[in-house]
This record gives sequence, structure tokens and C-alpha cells, in this order.
Amino acid sequence: MNFISDAQLDRWLLEDIQGGDLTTRALDIGFRHGRMQFIHRAGGCVSGAACAQRLLQRLGLQVEGAVAEGEVVKAGHCLLSAVGPAEALHQGWKAAQNLLEWSCGIAHYAWRMTQLLRRYVPEGQIAGSRKTFPGSRTLAQQALVAGGGIVHRSGLAETVLLFANHRRFHANPQDWSTMVASLRQQAPEKAIVVEADNKEEALAALAARPDILQLDKFSVADIAAVQQAAISLAPRCRLALAGGITLQTLETFAQTGVGLMITSAPYAASPADIGVMMEPVQ
Repeated sequence: MNFISDAQLDRWLLEDIQGGDLTTRALDIGFRHGRMQFIHRAGGCVSGAACAQRLLQRLGLQVEGAVAEGEVVKAGHCLLSAVGPAEALHQGWKAAQNLLEWSCGIAHYAWRMTQLLRRYVPEGQIAGSRKTFPGSRTLAQQALVAGGGIVHRSGLAETVLLFANHRRFHANPQDWSTMVASLRQQAPEKAIVVEADNKEEALAALAARPDILQLDKFSVADIAAVQQAAISLAPRCRLALAGGITLQTLETFAQTGVGLMITSAPYAASPADIGVMMEPVQ
């Protein structure tokens, strides 16, 4: 799992509880002990339970039975339960529920995409881009991986990826071979990935023999043309598809046989429906 600091957990808690729970305080019930359960109403691929456990433990609660990252559960399954004073239970309730709902939503979307892609390309990968909501990347990418996806790139220094916006600043923006050679020289331990925006760029890029050619918003017909050209121009170059890849469009792209799909769609998935039940215990 990704590293999430206690300080980050505290920030998520403080968004909701820095003034305490007024209702619990007004009813004078905070001292009573109880149990809180988080139930996945629809079922699906799970992410965030271990993180939610740590968050609740920050409030002094005893947590039981957190479901593992990536586990696929049936409807009505309990993801975790917590025992302790009602005051702490109510303070941790919404922060943990939000974390679980968003994480499980992303994980399940990625899981569905992965299952669909692998019907056509058994070794295929759903690669999540870095287009996450600001401040959410660590948690979102953790959920993506739980769903069977991989991280495309976490930051600019992680991989080499030559975009058109880079090429426009080069002395000769059409000299793909010089740019690829320069990238290999300056980043010898990295795979060289280049992106093409149309078929003509893709063919020029293939002649420079990058390690991966990323096709952005290509039609199925143009993908097929590039695949055919790659056989002779750059037989060791892998193709990746990006742009507009969602659960609704994935099957069409998967039928091309390309096995690397780059997408931000899981990050916009609807949150999972996680119900929370509390009751007093003796």
C-alpha cells in the first residue's frame, strides 16, 4: 500500500471534527460504549479499509476485521467494525465512511476495466494517469492498484514521456530520432515513451524506435494502421492507447489487441454505497 502518514489521517479527521460532535455532546451520550460497522451495500472490489482502520484508531477506537486491499466482497459484507465510546465513534464515522466510499468506488471501477480488458488481452493493463483531484493522488492511486490497475506515472521525474508540448520547444520539432536519442543518453535507465496525436506523427515516431508509442485519441482504423506499420518500422516498440478510455468505450479499444490502456476514468467513478450502523454495547 501507499504510505499515508498519521499527520494526513489527522488532517482528514480535522476537516470534520475539530469542534467535536455537537449532537453527541448535547445529548450527553458520548461516554456510552458502542460498536460501529461499515457495510458494503452493493459489494465489489475494496480499497481503503486498512487506512480507515488507522484513522479510527487515531481516535482511540478498537477496530476489528478490516478487509484487505483488493478483496472482492458480496453485497452486505462488513468491511470493518470499531468499538469504543460513542463520542469517538461519531467523530470517526463520516471521515472513515468518505474514505471507504471513494476508495472502493475507484477500486471497483478499475477492477471492472481490468476484467473487461483481459477478456481480449490476457496480459493487458489498465494504467491510471496522474489526473487525480488535487491532494487525493496517494489514496486514489492506492485504490487503482487495489482494483488491479497500475500507475502510469506518479510524477514528472518518474518516467520519460515526450509530448507534443515538449517537441514544440525543440530546435527541430519534427526530428523524432534526435529527440529519442537525446532522451536515451540523458535517461539511460528509463524506457523512452513518446506520444503521437495523429497517424502521421505516429509513423514518424516509430521510425525513431522508442520503447513505447502512446496513441492519443486515435480511431480504431488508425490504430490498426499504426500496428501494421510498427511490424517493420519498430518491431520491439509497444503501443499504448490514451484518451477517452472508459468502461463504456474500453471493449472497442480492447478488440484492437493493444494491451496498455492509459486512463483517468477510475478517479471519476461514483463512490461506493457504504452503510454505517452503530449500536450500544454493554
